[in-house]
Amino acid sequence: MAAQVLSLIIFFVMFGLVITEKFERHISALGCGVLMFIIVLGICMRSPEAMLNTLNIKNIFTVGFWYEAGESAESSGGINWATIIFIFGMMVMVEGMGQSGFFKWLCIRLSKAVHYQVVPIFIVFMILSAMLAVFIDSITVILFLAAATVELSRMLEFNPVPMILSGIFCANLGGSATMCGDPPNIIIGTSLGYTFSEFITNTGLMAGISLIFAIVYFYICFRKELQPNNGEKVDIKDFPDPKKAITSKKRFLCSTIIFICAIILLATHAQTGLTVALIGVIIAAVTLVTSVGHIKEIFAKVDFKTLLFFIGLFMVVGGLEQIGILEVIADFIEKVSGGNNMLIVVIIIWVSAIASAFVDNIPFAATMIPIIKSLAETSGMGLPVLAWTLSMGTDIGGSATPIGASANVVGTSVAAKAGYPIGWREYCKKLAPITAIVILISMITIFVRYF
Repeated sequence: MAAQVLSLIIFFVMFGLVITEKFERHISALGCGVLMFIIVLGICMRSPEAMLNTLNIKNIFTVGFWYEAGESAESSGGINWATIIFIFGMMVMVEGMGQSGFFKWLCIRLSKAVHYQVVPIFIVFMILSAMLAVFIDSITVILFLAAATVELSRMLEFNPVPMILSGIFCANLGGSATMCGDPPNIIIGTSLGYTFSEFITNTGLMAGISLIFAIVYFYICFRKELQPNNGEKVDIKDFPDPKKAITSKKRFLCSTIIFICAIILLATHAQTGLTVALIGVIIAAVTLVTSVGHIKEIFAKVDFKTLLFFIGLFMVVGGLEQIGILEVIADFIEKVSGGNNMLIVVIIIWVSAIASAFVDNIPFAATMIPIIKSLAETSGMGLPVLAWTLSMGTDIGGSATPIGASANVVGTSVAAKAGYPIGWREYCKKLAPITAIVILISMITIFVRYF
């Protein structure tokens, strides 16, 4: 009983520290992870087995961690090293692409293609935000898209806020489509053994349908605000040549090829047997080999603090799993739903969405994974259905408020620095309704397709 109480205290303390940002979140997560490991598992439980299971280091030295000849195996719990390694690989690749000028080139090229007309750029940037977030972390997508939007707004004299807000939402929506698009999906995929293709044919379908509604919604909301301040025609000759954004033609070509290869490897890893951990290592290694002379710069920009945050988070959640707390929560949800599988879906998707609007969706997703596994066992409901439900709830719910997802914080920060502060009222007034609409669309799609 003492172990259970202490584990819950540590868990809620971690959540509180992360939300209030009293300390950097990686320090909060790691500190609580160490407390869970030493006090709960070591002193209270006195279980070396539980401690080893939480660290999960032995899993790295198994063949199945790197190569799976058959069906994908589920993670054994504890620290999900496959997630850590894969995210690291993607971070290295993205930094290599950014240094080559790939992202800036893409933005200028697309803007030029639509003759620098504001409304077409608005629509193209929404689609671009969603498409890039399918393969690249939404934080990186918003970082360069928001910066490009501000630059274009100055040249074309329009308000960049509508484009930044719509870009934030579409990045979070696009990230829900695949297992590598958003951190919660990476955790869900690696923990439950789902593939890139399984995500894109399930959550990807919901994201694709929702994107159409999102584009129409944002156009209706912002069509008046997107008008330039003057009626003069745009002279394309006055704008920069996309080629000038490329810092190195050789690195640009290499990073483009690596990006395409990464997509192919992820899309076919169920057939090839290559795990996401191995794909992450391959991507990072090739990027570094083709970036000789710039390796130090790449490592300097890799977000190691996020990786440490994940490790601490997995230690805390792993401790809860070892104690048995998560099974109790799963039993409670089943009792509340009365064994009604459709009601279980409603509870999970809306609770996930509302919670993710106010707390980081990464720890929430990690906490919910063992819960939905227990629910699948006790209710007889298919685990994949619960996984897609959790994915859409956590990925989309975070869009509702400025603090719900990291991409939101980044996008609003870029706008504020450029002299366009976005308050809570303005943000929520525009994004909360479409968040609710997409959650509703996802829920209906799940009912129609799986029940």
